[in-house]
Parts: sequence; C-alpha cells; structure tokens
Amino acid sequence: MKKIINKPADFVPEMLEGLVKAHPDQLDFEGDLHCIVRADSPVEGKVALATGGGSGHLPVFLGYVGKGMLDGCAVGDVFASPSADQMFEVTKRIHGGKGVVYIYGNYGGDVMNFDMAAEMADMEDIEVRTVLVKDDVASAPPAEAGRRRGVAGMVFAFKVAGAKADQGGSLDEVVEIAERALANIRTMGVALSPCTVPLAGKPTFTIGDDEMEIGMGIHGEPGMKREKLQTADEIAERMATAILDDMQPATGDRLAVMVNGLGATPPEELYVMYRKVHQMFTERELTVHRAYVGEYATSMEMAGASFTFFRLDDELAGLLDHPAQTPFFVQV
Repeated sequence: MKKIINKPADFVPEMLEGLVKAHPDQLDFEGDLHCIVRADSPVEGKVALATGGGSGHLPVFLGYVGKGMLDGCAVGDVFASPSADQMFEVTKRIHGGKGVVYIYGNYGGDVMNFDMAAEMADMEDIEVRTVLVKDDVASAPPAEAGRRRGVAGMVFAFKVAGAKADQGGSLDEVVEIAERALANIRTMGVALSPCTVPLAGKPTFTIGDDEMEIGMGIHGEPGMKREKLQTADEIAERMATAILDDMQPATGDRLAVMVNGLGATPPEELYVMYRKVHQMFTERELTVHRAYVGEYATSMEMAGASFTFFRLDDELAGLLDHPAQTPFFVQV
C-alpha cells in the first residue's frame, strides 16, 4: 500500500479535521467529527436535508453540505456506514422546525442505521422522511429496479431537493421533487483498476492491466462483465446506450449529463468520453441542458468513470440551475 497517510486508523478523522479547518465558513461539527453540518445550522423555517455513508467517495457525501444542497452528513469509515447515533446527532443539529429529509444510497447498512435514526428522531418529535437513491442500471434489471445501488446520481438528487428546500418548499414538496428526480436519473460505470482501503492495506479486487469491468459498483461490487479494455469511444457508447435503453427518453428531451471520474482518471480522458456522449445525443436529437465533467463521486484511487443522465422537465431544470455553494460544488 502506497498512500500519503499517517496511521490507517486515523485516516478518516484526520481527513475530516482537515476538511472542516479548510472550510470553516461552510462546515461545522460539535463533539463528533463524523457529524458534519452547515456552519449556519439549523436554518430555521427550512426543510433540512441529510445524507450519510462511508468515506472514500469525496465529494460524496459530505462535500455537498452547504447552501442550496445538504444541511448535514453522517460520515462512516472508508466504505462503512456511519452509526445510527451519528445520523441522529446530525438530524438534531440541522432540524429547523419543518422536518428532515434523508437522501442516501440503497445499501443495507445505511438503510438499517438511517431507519433507526428516524425512529429516534420520531421520539424527539422530529418528522423524518426517507428517499432512497437507486440509480445504478448495472446492478439490477428494470423489473427489479428497487434492488439497484445508489451511486453518482444522488448528486443530482441532492441538488434539486436542496434547491426546493432553499426556495421554501414544504416537507412533502421536497420529498416529491427528490423522488421525481430519481425516477429520471440513471447511472452506469466502468472500472479499470481497484482501490485500497487504508485499514485493509490491500486492493479491493484484482483486474488485469488489459482488462476493464463494465458496471462495477462504487465499492468494487462486481459488474456485468469483465473483458478486454476498449477504446474511449467504445466504452462511452456502451455505457450511454445502456442508460438510454433503460431510460427511454423521447426525441427532443432535455437531459443533464455527468461524466464522473472515480478517483484516478485524468480529466482529459473524461472529456474524450463526453465528446462521444454529446455526439450520441446530437444523433438522437436529445439536448444537453448542463454538462458536469469531473470528479463528483469517487472510489478512493480507482481508475474508471461513470455516466449519469438526468431527464428534465421545466421545474427540475429550474431547480438544477438554482444557485448552490458547498466545498466541492459551486453554481451561481
């Protein structure tokens, strides 16, 4: 293992300490560093949004805590769920009187702990609603979409739900817009290399230098198929086609496109792939409303990329365009 760290056990708390110290005007905590909230929390009279999950995915999850997006985030160890107590602590810190919406990925440990946190919040008369992210088309067929994993598409859900809350939306309205967004979001990824969890000290899986895995999950979960590495255009066409076949957009539809690096992919390679996506959209008479190319949801130092497509209506487009400012996401 070759990493710029101190003790593996100190990796996450030291990362969190550095992040909070780098952004004191935006992020805060009280007691437990794993419970990160907006510096101005709670925002009275606004529906609060919380997420949570394991470390190792920056900017997901805590990188999107800030104005116009999330109010708080419970942070676990690398690829490990935070505790129910940590989630409950975040919930209490961000509650501004209009309820709290949990938005997080569809993973067993997170679901169990967030459900427990919601029960604890109910005992404190804090109304909590849950929206699960299930956007990874490679993890289950359309007929079993409820089993799909939550991956990079959650960033778009944070964005539109956060905008709705920022505009004064009610608890029901924020939940409805998050669910509507996620019904129109699909993601697929490809991995070229593994990553190493500091406490494990060895790669999460092995893959040949001339191989790729189509559909691999953000923690290294098995994909759809392992095969020989293909060209950028071939990879982009396969992933984009799989998403579009699942989504079935109509001619003339507007979509937001995210080409996301998984941690060790140069931006130049992401733009080569975006070029092919844009070409395919033009051929299919689909409009790119906004393009996001960069690192939005990573997997430590994994090489690879994911595509996320978000089909928009007028309201969703307006919320996507709404200003936001977090340590890792700025839109004016």
